[in-house]
Amino acid sequence: MGNAITRGSLIWLTIAVALVPASRIDAQQVNADQEIRALSAWQGPKVTPVLGDLACHSIHTYFNATPESPDGRHILLYRSTAEDAHQGEVCVVERSTGEIRTLARRVTVEDAHRVACQQWTLDGKGVVFHDLRAAEWVVVLVDFESGRERIMARGRQLGWGSPRGDLVPLYLYGPHWKPGPHRNLELLNVRTGAIETVATADEVRSAHAGWFEKMYGERPVSIFFPILSPDGERVFFKMASPKSGEFRSPDASTRLGLFCYDLASRRLLPMHHEWGHPAWHANSRTILNIWGQRLVQIDCDSGSVEKFPQLPAFPGGHPSFSPDGRLFVTDVRFQTPQEPRPWGVMVGSFEADSPVLVHRFNNSEGAASWRVSHPHPVFSPDGKRVYFNVSDGAWTRLFVAEAVERK
Repeated sequence: MGNAITRGSLIWLTIAVALVPASRIDAQQVNADQEIRALSAWQGPKVTPVLGDLACHSIHTYFNATPESPDGRHILLYRSTAEDAHQGEVCVVERSTGEIRTLARRVTVEDAHRVACQQWTLDGKGVVFHDLRAAEWVVVLVDFESGRERIMARGRQLGWGSPRGDLVPLYLYGPHWKPGPHRNLELLNVRTGAIETVATADEVRSAHAGWFEKMYGERPVSIFFPILSPDGERVFFKMASPKSGEFRSPDASTRLGLFCYDLASRRLLPMHHEWGHPAWHANSRTILNIWGQRLVQIDCDSGSVEKFPQLPAFPGGHPSFSPDGRLFVTDVRFQTPQEPRPWGVMVGSFEADSPVLVHRFNNSEGAASWRVSHPHPVFSPDGKRVYFNVSDGAWTRLFVAEAVERK
C-alpha cells in the first residue's frame, strides 16, 4: 500500500486533530494570515536610488548592518567618484529632504565590497568606520551632532556591533592578510574607549585542534570578521590565516569556519565548518545562513540546524531577517544563460514556498574594484524598507525598496 492512509490511521488522525486546542488552531491561522499580509506588502514596491541620478558610487556596507538610523531619519552610506571606489567619503542622507552631509573625507578602504564598514552606534548618536591612514588601519568614531572625530583603535579593522549598544567588535589583530599583534577577539566600548580581549585565537585553536590541524596545519591564525548579536551577549566569527599576504587580493588569506562565542559565560559554543553568509535574528540566538545555496537557521546554543526544503535555492545569497523575524530578505543570482538582468532581491516567509521578487537588475558593472560590490540587502529598523546595492551602469548605487501598505 506504500504511503496510503488506512481507515484506522485516518480515525486516529481525526482524533488527534480534534484534541488540538481551538486556541492553538486560531493562533496558527492568525500567524499564517499575518505572514501572508506581511509578504504581500512587498509585491510591487516603490524602488528608487537613494541619491537619485547623482554621478557617484553610493554603497551601503553590508547585510549585517542597516544603513538607516535607529530613529529612521537618516541613511548612512559611503560615497566615491573614484573608478574603483577605493577612496571616498562617509556620508549621511536625510530621508525627508535628501540633504547629504559628509562625516569623513578622503577615506581609504580595502574594496568596494564592504567599503568602510560604516555603521551606526550609540543609539544613532555616533557613526564608526575604519580607514587606512598613513599605511595604518584605524577605527574612527564620529559624533553625529557635532561631527567631532575620535580615533578609537589603531592597527585594526572594524567588525559589526549593534546600533543600539555601546560595543563594537573589532578585527582584533592586524588585517587578515598580514596579522600583527592583534589576533584575538576584542570588544571596543565606543562610549568609554576601553578595549577588552574576550577570547584568543589560541583558545579557539585549542578547542578545535583536529579541525585546525586539518585546515591550517601550523600556520598562524587570527579571529576574523566578528559579528555581535543584537543584545551584545554572543558573537560569531571565522578564522583567517595569511595566504599570499598581499593587500587587495582574492588570495590574501584563507578564511574558514563559523564559530560562536558566549560573552557572558566566556565559552565557545558549537562550531560549524562552513561560514556561508550568516546574520543574527533579533532573539540573539538564531543565525540565518546560506549553505550550499539553501537557506538554514542555526541555533547557536545547541548547534542544531533547521532547513527549509520548500524554499528555492538562492545562489549568491546574503540573507537577513526582518526586525520581527517573520520574513527574510536575500539577494540571488539567477542562473539563466544569457540573462540580461541576472540578479534580484527577494523577500520571503519561512512558512511559504514562493518568495516575492522585489527588484531585478544587472550587477556586473559599477565600481571597478578587485572585489565587487554585492547587493547585500537589509531591512530598515521598522521593517518597511529594504536597502541594497546595484551595480548597473557606470556607478554602484544604493537603492531602497519601500513596502506598499495594503488593507
